[in-house]
Amino acid sequence: MSQGGASVTSVEHAMTQATFRNPLHSPAAALALAMAIIGTVGAFVVEAGVDAVTVVFWRCVFGSLFLGAWCLLRGVLPDRTLSRRDLAVATLAGVCIVMSWVAFFASFGMTTIATTTIVYHIQPFFVVLIGIVFLKERAALVQMVWIVGAFLGVVLASGAAGRSSTVDARWFMGIALTLVAALLYAVSTVLAKQLGRQRPEVTALCQTLAGAVLLAPFAAWSLPPSAWGWLAGIGVLHTGIAYVLMYAAYPRLETPAIAMLTFIYPLVAILIDWSIYDHPLLPLQGLGLCLIAVCTVGFKLGWLGRPRPA
Repeated sequence: MSQGGASVTSVEHAMTQATFRNPLHSPAAALALAMAIIGTVGAFVVEAGVDAVTVVFWRCVFGSLFLGAWCLLRGVLPDRTLSRRDLAVATLAGVCIVMSWVAFFASFGMTTIATTTIVYHIQPFFVVLIGIVFLKERAALVQMVWIVGAFLGVVLASGAAGRSSTVDARWFMGIALTLVAALLYAVSTVLAKQLGRQRPEVTALCQTLAGAVLLAPFAAWSLPPSAWGWLAGIGVLHTGIAYVLMYAAYPRLETPAIAMLTFIYPLVAILIDWSIYDHPLLPLQGLGLCLIAVCTVGFKLGWLGRPRPA
């Protein structure tokens, strides 16, 4: 695995160098690069070789250092527009998102990076379901069709077809953890919507700081020397640079472009899982990914019905 890890590091280094040579000239390129970087997070988690809680704790620590420095350099700290209510909501969203990361990373060892990443992409539909169940929002019939189709895609993408629940209990536990991770991420998304025009990088900093405080008593502090580079990469690359790229790109892109470019993330994860860890995607899983992608894009673009706002 160390040879595969070195390959991932080389790719990350090249992408990061390209970012700073030509910073954010194209919002589409910035978002594509962000999704490609995030698509490698599974390999970094596996190569770090430590438990999920420790990974997320150090992700929050290194991510906070990067985002704090970025916000200071950009002149957005101290943020005097951040009310106590906003701070409380951002912190609660942070708790949800770091617990989502813990469940997500823990599932890698139970299934595969590709399977977990594909199933995790059901989270936009959890956002809608939360709105329907708890916020009394209405959904058109055609929107429910897309949701049902996406969950059918999850069943196929999970690789559950033909598996024995007795023999593969660990696999099913991994899928369950991934769905919990997606649900928690959706809750954090709903909470973040309550923040209005709060600067996203400041919100992300609040979340990583909350995660660092929350997980500090449970994380390992003494780690093998080989783990530190991977953990720093997860914090700086996947939480710092990737988030900055996304936040810069989202306001400058239309919904169709965002919907399409988002799926670079699972495609990169699938490629890495296959090429480095020899975990090819099964045909039914590929069909599930396509179904989730079609339903997600169709839902966001309003195919067969009225388009939803971005």
